[in-house]
Amino acid sequence: MTDDEIISLFNQHRPACVQTINGRVLSFARDKGELSMQFEPGLNCCHTVDIVQGGFITAMLDAAMAHVVMAVEKFQITLSSIDINVSFLRPTRAGKFVAVGSIVKLGKNVGYLKAELFNEQGELTASATSSAYLSRKTEKKSVGDTPAQGFGL
Repeated sequence: MTDDEIISLFNQHRPACVQTINGRVLSFARDKGELSMQFEPGLNCCHTVDIVQGGFITAMLDAAMAHVVMAVEKFQITLSSIDINVSFLRPTRAGKFVAVGSIVKLGKNVGYLKAELFNEQGELTASATSSAYLSRKTEKKSVGDTPAQGFGL
């Protein structure tokens, strides 16, 4: 499966939580263990006029981190967060953002990840680190299974 095919699968099968914040995968660099996603949270994701609520900021960072692991592992892994540590560095106002997720280290059962969120001006508005529990697939359940099934894609 090529990097472009992986990007296409992600964008064809966006989970509802990613759709809510108007997210899509922009790029994937397997050799760097890095994936970029664009988001455009609207005023429906804001408090205090146009400031995006922290849970949506965390969701953008978390999505980028989870997607990079699934991409590197070609959808043969599921993951669930053990912890997510977010630093809110400046107000994140409704608009377009790019989240860049990357892999720090993948072990047998635990992955260590990081992400950064940039506004349209290229300013870093938030960053995160996470550890995630990894569940690796060992066999396909049927001949009709596709690599993306079971990941909400």
